[in-house]
Amino acid sequence: MSVAAPAIPQAENRTRGILWMLATMFCFISLDALMKLLLETYPLVQVTWARFFFATVIAIMVAAPRLPEIAVSRAPRFQLLRSVLLMVTTGLFNAGIRTTPLATATTIMFMSPILVTVLSTLILREHVGPRRWASIAVGFLGAMIVVRPWESLEGTIGFGVLFLLIAAFSNANYQIATRHVRLDDPMTSLLYTAVAGAVVTSLMLPWSWKWPTGFDWLLLASTGLAGGLGHLCLIRALQAAPASVVAPFSYSSLVWATLFGFVIFGDLPDMWTWAGAVLIIASGLYIFHRERQLAARRRPPTQEETP
Repeated sequence: MSVAAPAIPQAENRTRGILWMLATMFCFISLDALMKLLLETYPLVQVTWARFFFATVIAIMVAAPRLPEIAVSRAPRFQLLRSVLLMVTTGLFNAGIRTTPLATATTIMFMSPILVTVLSTLILREHVGPRRWASIAVGFLGAMIVVRPWESLEGTIGFGVLFLLIAAFSNANYQIATRHVRLDDPMTSLLYTAVAGAVVTSLMLPWSWKWPTGFDWLLLASTGLAGGLGHLCLIRALQAAPASVVAPFSYSSLVWATLFGFVIFGDLPDMWTWAGAVLIIASGLYIFHRERQLAARRRPPTQEETP
């Protein structure tokens, strides 16, 4: 009779999930920094194409043993929808970080979980109580502090902020669409988004191409590597621990964005950005906390919990 392997303690699973999530954020901010650096020299479409094309190469290499199985989706329409939304988000984000410091751009994108909660009431008809609405209001106040609409749009931040705000909205819709593909293998979702982005941007590439140097080819390929590894780390994080445990650690990206922004571009967040970030992060963490509580209430009791 075979002996089952000892179960891994839940605490260890959660620690592993948190570490994978921290690695995820490092990869994604590395991707953002690479794209911002490349956008100083190359067209927007070309940099966006590189991110999706080389991510496709990585996804196919990783999924090769199961490619026929992974290529089939149970919800192809939602996979295509989320692929389009991710392309739009990436393009708008790239347009925004051309003129916006990396830490400021990262802070604005923290609005996505808050916008998901708002859109859930409109699209998914989910109930949001008064405490979460209050948290949403705090998050939007934080966004206003970061964006500073009382300043001229021709100031230091410029129109890049507008692109980033729309990117955060598009990213929120992307996250909602992702809820409809939960039955698919995570590699299926990764493959769809990478391939769709590569195909669409390749069609636009002839009108937006500047021949890279040898070193810049390496940087362009690294965007796909960072993006692909980021998604793979995210998959591992969610496999190791519940989303409610690992999601708050996505805010570690602000640390990396501040570090990379200073080392590579000489940018440091000002007092307004830090103040807004505190409010946005506090709002997001409270929303995560409330959703975790509500999920626990909806979960049926286990046999041990049943009186």
